[in-house]
Amino acid sequence: MTEKAQFDIPLVLPGVADAADACVERIIGRLRPRAGVDEVHVVPATVDQPAKLCIHYDPDALSLSTVRAEVSAAGAEIASQYGHIIWQIAGLHARRARTIGDRLAQLPGVLEVNVNPAGLVRIEFERAAITEGILANALTGMGAAPSELRAEPAHVPEEKAEGEEGHDHDHGGPFGANTELIFALACGALLAAGFAVSKLWDATPVWFPLACYVAAYGFGGFFTVREAIDNLRLRRFEIDTLMLVAAAGAAALGAWAEGALLLFLFSLGHALEHYALGRARRAIEALAELAPRTALVRRADESTAEIGVEELVVGDVVIVKPDERIAADGFVIKGDSAVNQAPVTGESIPVDKRAVSDPAQARANSDRLDAASRVFAGTINGSGLIEIEVIRLASDSTLAKVVRMVSEAETQKSPTQRFTDRFERVFVPAVLGLATLLLFAWVVVDEPFRDSFYRAMAVLVAASPCALAIATPSAVLSGVARAARGGVLIKGGAPLELLGSLDAIAFDKTGTLTSGEPRIREIIPASGESKEELMATAVAVESLSDHPLAQATARDGKSHIGDLAVPSASQLKSLTGRGVSAVVDGEQILIGKAEMFGA
Repeated sequence: MTEKAQFDIPLVLPGVADAADACVERIIGRLRPRAGVDEVHVVPATVDQPAKLCIHYDPDALSLSTVRAEVSAAGAEIASQYGHIIWQIAGLHARRARTIGDRLAQLPGVLEVNVNPAGLVRIEFERAAITEGILANALTGMGAAPSELRAEPAHVPEEKAEGEEGHDHDHGGPFGANTELIFALACGALLAAGFAVSKLWDATPVWFPLACYVAAYGFGGFFTVREAIDNLRLRRFEIDTLMLVAAAGAAALGAWAEGALLLFLFSLGHALEHYALGRARRAIEALAELAPRTALVRRADESTAEIGVEELVVGDVVIVKPDERIAADGFVIKGDSAVNQAPVTGESIPVDKRAVSDPAQARANSDRLDAASRVFAGTINGSGLIEIEVIRLASDSTLAKVVRMVSEAETQKSPTQRFTDRFERVFVPAVLGLATLLLFAWVVVDEPFRDSFYRAMAVLVAASPCALAIATPSAVLSGVARAARGGVLIKGGAPLELLGSLDAIAFDKTGTLTSGEPRIREIIPASGESKEELMATAVAVESLSDHPLAQATARDGKSHIGDLAVPSASQLKSLTGRGVSAVVDGEQILIGKAEMFGA
């Protein structure tokens, strides 16, 4: 007979981001040959569960405690050999992120690197060959100093002083996050000034507009030069290199204004791409802020203490007061209340929650909890005081996973972006090669070198693909950012582009397309009862309750009672998950779900 044991991968291999990491295969390779182990595989992660390592073993040959010890030892051995770090740096445009990733990958001891435009850097490395300090210095040398070093992205809101924006990393220039945009606008202003002066004032010295254009070159090409140098070090030719060479060619032809215009358009496209990505990132950070920073924990000696949510561990008991946000994923062990789950699930009506009947069983089957007892971090408690037992760390909560998934997915490229990337890899070398051939045309054609040079430079300027370089990334990122500001989180360029081909959209939640405010739609009285009497009694009882459905009944019901007076109700009792009871004119009145009446 074979038994199974499952272990959360983040606990076995701290710092491993997902099941696709190479270290997961390494630990599987170490465990499979063990005597008594029949099979080892990965159970994929879900929205509310991390990926797990599942081990099938023979209980006659291995005890569960032995299996746990083997897994722990294998994980510790791998963790001592391979390091995983995650850094947060300033947001980057796609080409800059790719360049940084390629340069890091060339360092000895670096096994895998992923750098995305959202500013998240994941590195897997051999501890014996390279250290975290060397990697940090390498990033700093590339102008992308990491602001935070973590073993796993926790998405826990940091305490901020009044007026702070919540991050203090270097944005690569003297003007912070807006440096690239300010440089691009300065380039445009100098270009416009030089052009206006040369066209409108004939008496202006020749050197003045030229000085404006040269200064425009400096501002417009500041970041492009860095990209081009990095690309040349990697023996890679990209749009940055072509744009810079084209601008230099325009200057060589004496067309300084045209060259400055090329650099202005290109730098402005990069700056707007960076700005749009920053807006999308801030919208996602606002989602992470839904979770509270602290939690009130009940200790074993019945004392209470307020601690940071990042200090919560599985099994802690958290006290949630009325109208507070819930600090962690867990299940209710005491009290009952209605919880507004809209921030996480989108449900427009608060869901009634009650305590589990058997905490030990709920603890053992935390992945199969009854929805009536399970709560999520970031949701809002109603009018009742409840106590919950934590089943997920702050970094593994449902809200944290949603934030992490969206943050990483927002950098997924659309089909058009992938096509332009492939086209760039062919187009740029082809144009540079053609320009080089034309440069030496004087060797085979009877013409002076000056004419061949001018022709080669003219081809470079004409072939500068401004639209190819800036249109698609800017459009995609602007679309993602605009949707995020409206409360719609789009998982990157690919889903955004697919939206344009849709003919119909199906929504799986009734309240999604409504205002989220319940209303009375229809009144069906039982035989022998009038609508007016029924609603008068309902209004009397529901006026005493603070449940959203009760408030809607009391508000809208008054328009359905005609000239009847609302009777007096008292002794309201909440029947959590079912309804309420009260006394009206000496009679007990029950209002609730049909199941409460045997239907």
